Amino acid sequence: MSMKFDIQPASNPTPEKDRVAKLVDPGFGRVFTDHMAVVRYNQARGGWYEAKIEARANFQMDPAGAVLHYAQEIFEGLKAYKRDDGGVNLFRPDANARRFKDSADRMAMAQLPEDVFIEAVEQLVRIDRAWMPGGEGSLYLRPFMIASETFLGVKPSSEYIFAVIASPVGSYFKGGPAPVSIWVSENYTRAAVGGTGAVKCGGNYAASLRAQAEAIQHGCDQVVFLDAVERRYIEELGGMNIFFVFDDGSLSTPPLGTILPGITRDSIIALARDAGKTVREEPYSLDQWRKDAASGRLKEAFACGTAAVISPIGKVRSVSGDFEISGGAAGPVAMGLRKQLVDIQYGRTNDPHNWIRKVF
Repeated sequence: MSMKFDIQPASNPTPEKDRVAKLVDPGFGRVFTDHMAVVRYNQARGGWYEAKIEARANFQMDPAGAVLHYAQEIFEGLKAYKRDDGGVNLFRPDANARRFKDSADRMAMAQLPEDVFIEAVEQLVRIDRAWMPGGEGSLYLRPFMIASETFLGVKPSSEYIFAVIASPVGSYFKGGPAPVSIWVSENYTRAAVGGTGAVKCGGNYAASLRAQAEAIQHGCDQVVFLDAVERRYIEELGGMNIFFVFDDGSLSTPPLGTILPGITRDSIIALARDAGKTVREEPYSLDQWRKDAASGRLKEAFACGTAAVISPIGKVRSVSGDFEISGGAAGPVAMGLRKQLVDIQYGRTNDPHNWIRKVF
């Protein structure tokens, strides 16, 4: 299914001098572009209709809107990257579109056709291209969908709003990726088998915030969750997947099922295997992590996701004691994979898996 977007440019876009000032240090997710993409769904009308690119504005919603009561909501995160020749790349938007569809299915929401998702993202990048920061900055794109039917009965909504907003972001790390410290949450879990752990829905993130606050209270940057059944195996961070690098050159990462199937995670597995490394997707316990860090068998650990790409993990803290990984420094495998991935995203090196989609 393809839809033609009605392009309605903003009548009073941000003046250039204000936009330039905002792009100097945009931070993450605080500055927004002039437009948004919106597509609506109504079961009674036969599905998706009214695809628009329009001025970014507030939604009008009835206080009984389904999303406000039963949290039928999903989202994605991807970036547009400015190439040295002035063109713009998207990185694996088809994978985001597919995951968005899977998330909708699990949340009993209407499934947006993948080509409509990609078209919405591309049209927004085209109209707001002046908001692309230079250097290691990028345009962060946030597609999302909310249940908009007005009712208080517990059932799947029959109306939805799909939208995409865009936010220019600077480099996630000032002065290069510094190793992060992480807190092991032993009281709170993120997801159980059969739950929504593999879905990118707001509820998963809401459930992680208490544990993240606990991490900050203990002087850590991030939280890492254990499995909900045995409370032994590493699952993922509050918003990132995790990898372990061993002294034989192999890598390991927790298996899918209760964790988000990260697109950065999938890309790292492919790049590591391209380089001849063994990558295992298998359970890894907190006890084993502690032992391997002490013996030197574990050389590196790192987290990965769209926003930060790769974050080396230097220190792990928990109720049962703290430990460091390789003296708390960023390791060569994490940094090498990060450079390779970023170079593909910005079009500075060849793209062996055809991950790049050129917007222009």
